[in-house]
Order: sequence, then structure tokens, then C-alpha cells
Amino acid sequence: MNEAGPAEETPVRSGLELSPFRGVRYDPDRVGSLAAVTSPPYDVVVRPDGLHHLESADPHNIVRLILPQATTPAARNEQAAATLHRWLDEGVLVADTEPGLYVYEQRDDGMLQRGLIGALRLSEPAESVVLPHEDVMPHVVEDRADLMRATRANLEPLLLTYRGNGSPTGAGAVVERTTERPPLLSTKTEDGFSHRLWAVTDPADLREIQSDLARHQALIADGHHRWATYLRLRAEHPFPGPWDHGLVLLVDTARYPLRVRAIHRLLHQLPPAEALAAVKDHFRVRRLDVPLPQALDALADAAHTGNAFLLAGDGAFHLLDHPDPDLLARTVPAGRPAAWRTLDATVLHATLLDHIWHIPENSPEHIAYIHNTAATVEKAERDGGTAVLMHPVREDVVRDLARQGVTMPRKSTSFGPKPASGLVLRALEL
Repeated sequence: MNEAGPAEETPVRSGLELSPFRGVRYDPDRVGSLAAVTSPPYDVVVRPDGLHHLESADPHNIVRLILPQATTPAARNEQAAATLHRWLDEGVLVADTEPGLYVYEQRDDGMLQRGLIGALRLSEPAESVVLPHEDVMPHVVEDRADLMRATRANLEPLLLTYRGNGSPTGAGAVVERTTERPPLLSTKTEDGFSHRLWAVTDPADLREIQSDLARHQALIADGHHRWATYLRLRAEHPFPGPWDHGLVLLVDTARYPLRVRAIHRLLHQLPPAEALAAVKDHFRVRRLDVPLPQALDALADAAHTGNAFLLAGDGAFHLLDHPDPDLLARTVPAGRPAAWRTLDATVLHATLLDHIWHIPENSPEHIAYIHNTAATVEKAERDGGTAVLMHPVREDVVRDLARQGVTMPRKSTSFGPKPASGLVLRALEL
């Protein structure tokens, strides 16, 4: 989705600093295929179905590092560290000989995205260099921090966006020139996306990129928990050192607009009948006996005029809209911008989860956050829970709130396409 308005950014004390690093990549001769060892980001994998599928795709799939499986958290992290070191020792993973930035391209039938992968200097929130827009869950940050401490590696890049001037100059010019050369790797994953990667090592190209990026700030599109983890680990380690940087993919959305999708909720312990009975006096509720695509169309239409949600899990879809204004006034916190108070995610968490359904949002036993719409519905119907399907937020709303220093409720947006995990890693020892 394209952003509205010109490429304007809040003044920053110092801009983005993207440094070269020695990327760690799979040796294609040691794995079945590059596609078979990649994975979506750790929080997009639908567990356990997606986890088992990826583990069986190739014994060296990156999911064994980003989502290790063992009986305790400590054992999982020790296993990931041992696996990483074994793959390095065996030559399954190999470090590039020369530091560089990496041009990364993703393409499907309707979309082309290009960006730069590098080690970004970590900035404090007060510097306004990297803007978060969502709250994070402390237990997830701690989980990711434990994994990074054990492996001493950035296993997958988070996704940042910035707004260039829309023309191929500076960093954009280097990206376009680089893609005219043969890539380091090329593969196509089962989601239909083709992936290509190039290294940028020429000093003049690196200077051109760094000079351009120094004028910009970035928005976190995907990876708030990993960004919070980077900041936590930097605070734990002496300065200067490898923990002062974190692995990112940086995309100029003036040239390559991202797609913005919703992240849905699965309420494990709330049957649909109970969920509907609790909301019937507070929202307008309409049953939709239609296929999923038509139900999502109805949700989109309703979202144009106010807060709307789609409930599923009992074989049908139920459209919730027209919430009671008095209820919203009582339950949605005051003292925030109107754009924040009227977000679907705000109303979901403050009104539905907290006030009506009494669901603890920090409890994995009660709530899951799932990116795939069909998978959310399928799991709700199979397990007897309630799926809450959301309509996506516009990117310009996200960026405007971030510039005001206002964070959205956690898991409010899903920007994409997300970088595939497993194409390039950053080992801190290097």
C-alpha cells in the first residue's frame, strides 16, 4: 500500500548508519535447496503445523535455529547455539570473506521489493532515528534475548522502511546498479516469491549508501520485539562492540511500497457462542454464511465507517460493527490522539478483550496472534476457540502515530513481504 503525502521526515540528530558485515550463508552444495532451508520470520510460523512442515523440508532448515524445540527454554537455546556452531564447523553455513551490505530482492506476480541488508547502529528512542509503532510483550523480548545471548548471532533481519525521494539516487541508485549483476543466490519459496541476493563491497558504493541514509529515519515495519531485544542486549554489553548493531532489511517505500495486512487473534479458551453472547448488547452482530473472501469484503466495507471485527470458529462468520459509543467512552483510555483511540486494535484490546471477554492479552494460553487468515479460522474451528479477524491499518496512519511518539497496541499491523529467514545471518564473533 502506498503512503499518502510527500516524503517528509521528522528532523533527527543523526540519521541511519548501516554498516557492512561478513554475512553467514548456506553453502548450496551442502543443503537440498536454498528454498528448503528458509523460513518465514519466527513469529509468522504457525505452530505446530508450520514448524513441523519446515523441520521436515530439510534437516538444516533455519527454523531449527530461530524456533528450537526442547523441553525447557534453557535447553532450547543451548540446542540452537550447538546447532549453529555445528553447521559452521561442518561448512553447512559459511561466512563471506569480505564485509559488505546485501541487496535483497523479493518478487511475485504482483510485487517487486528491493532493499539493503546490513548491521544498523542502534539508536536511543530520543534520537528519533528508528521509530517503533507497536507495544511489545516482555516475555517475547526475554525469549528472543535469551536466544541471541546463547547463539551470539542475529539469525534473521527485522524489516525497516524509510522514505526516499522516489528516484534512483544515492542508496537507491546503488541498489538498482547492483541488481544488473548476477546474484550471489537465487531461489523461489513455496509461497510463490522469488528471492535474489547480491553483495555490495565496493568502497565508493558503500560511501554513497551511507551518505544517503544519514539523512533519513526509519519506521519499524516488522520486528518490534527483535528491536527491543537489540536495545536490551546492547545495554548489557560494553561499548563499543558487536552488540551496538543489529541485523536489518531497510526498504525505501517511496520506490517499493509495502503491503499492509492485519494480524488476527485466536482466543483459545473462548468458544464462539460465549463470545457472541457477551457482545450482542454492545455491538451490532450479523451472521454471514458466506466463504471467507466474501466475509472479508464485508469486513472491509464495515471498517470504512467505524470499528469492525469478524468472528469465526463455529462454521460461520459473524460481523461485529457499530459499537456502543458510551461503552467506547468508558473503556478506551483517554489522553491519546483520536487516531489511536479509534484504531480497531485499540477497541479490540481495551473494550472487547479487557472489558467484555476478560481475556489476558499477555497469556499465550488464552490468546495467539496469527498472520494467516485462513489458518486462524481453521485453528479456531478445529480447537473450539474464537477467531477474531481484523482489517489492516493504513501505513500513513501508522507512520503519523509513530512520529508523535504514540505506540499502537501490540500486533496491530503486518507489513510485507517480510524477508525470508535463512538467506543471510550475522554472527557477532565475525
